[in-house]
Amino acid sequence: MNPAHDRARTTHEVLRVLHLEDAEVDHQMACAHLQRAGFELQALRVETEEQFRNALAHSSWDVVLSDFNVPGFTGAQALEVLKRDGPVLPFVLLSGEIGEDTAVASMREGASDYLLKNNMARLAPAIRNAIQANRDRLARLQSDSELAASRQRMAELAQHLQTSIEMERAAIAREIHDDVGGSLTALKFDLAWIGRHASAPEVQVRVANALETLDQAIGASQRIMHNLRPAILEQGLVPALQWMTSRFERRSNAPCQFRSTHESIALPVGVPLVAYRFAQEALTNISKHAGATRVVVDLSLSAGVLSLEVSDNGRGLRPDDLTKARSFGLRGLHQRASTVGGWVDVSSGTEGTTLLLSVPLKEAKAHEPELTRPVDREHDPSGWGEL
Repeated sequence: MNPAHDRARTTHEVLRVLHLEDAEVDHQMACAHLQRAGFELQALRVETEEQFRNALAHSSWDVVLSDFNVPGFTGAQALEVLKRDGPVLPFVLLSGEIGEDTAVASMREGASDYLLKNNMARLAPAIRNAIQANRDRLARLQSDSELAASRQRMAELAQHLQTSIEMERAAIAREIHDDVGGSLTALKFDLAWIGRHASAPEVQVRVANALETLDQAIGASQRIMHNLRPAILEQGLVPALQWMTSRFERRSNAPCQFRSTHESIALPVGVPLVAYRFAQEALTNISKHAGATRVVVDLSLSAGVLSLEVSDNGRGLRPDDLTKARSFGLRGLHQRASTVGGWVDVSSGTEGTTLLLSVPLKEAKAHEPELTRPVDREHDPSGWGEL
């Protein structure tokens, strides 16, 4: 007596087999080998495609066992039906004659294993291995599905948070414009009136000093308001980037060239703000860290992809700058780009750094020059006007 064989017999492992086989004797032989291996067998033999499809649709199976050469419906066709329309099941070829090339091709197409009918001793181990491999595959698919769903929820949350932040920024900018800006402008008018009607020299000096301080406060408020909500985006992304690069050039004294393939581009909602913030963050990083003497900003639309490239000739990024734990600037760029289905590429070396934002578009259209007036690169669109 073989103790291992006895233990296998007492396991009573239920096995549901759908067997594509035209010979009843071969079916009975396969069943006998599986029962001797300790399986409590529930097997159904089918011969035609219709029977095969009905069995897949109306019953639950652990494995599909298939002859390769069945008149009118081959094992290869059965495998294709299972892959296209059936559940995810292991598929084991059991054939009297099958060439090695054919067997290998079937494995490439998704078969779990192949056996010859004159080697039935391998049938039970092969089915056990195929079933376990299929379980592992289903577990991986489930894990991948849950991971994809989690990433989708995180992306939706990030997009919601980003939208909420922009809405809050816009609300704060409106309050600064309406309340703070209005009050500062009114105060400036009052001080100017006092200056015009006061004759005492010391009052004139105080008024002049107060007006200077007030101008600084107004300028600071305008900068804060513009950083919160770039009003110039209402004129379009191209004018906004023109204005941004000119301001950067004045502040940093580094030449900053803006180039665009189009003078005006109609973009889907959300994309202009993402591109504007990308350029803003990139130029801020350049002014703080790069030590660049030349900056180029390129905007292009080609093959349905909007590309915004910001390059400089500064000191470049070290490899650890891209991977350090607190590299929130670059992470923020990647996350912001993902909210509109885009991505960010970074390249850096001894000749400088290039940041590239790419956003696939479905609705973007490039226009011929159609601005009713040229963009004033000196004008601050968030200002309240002059006295």
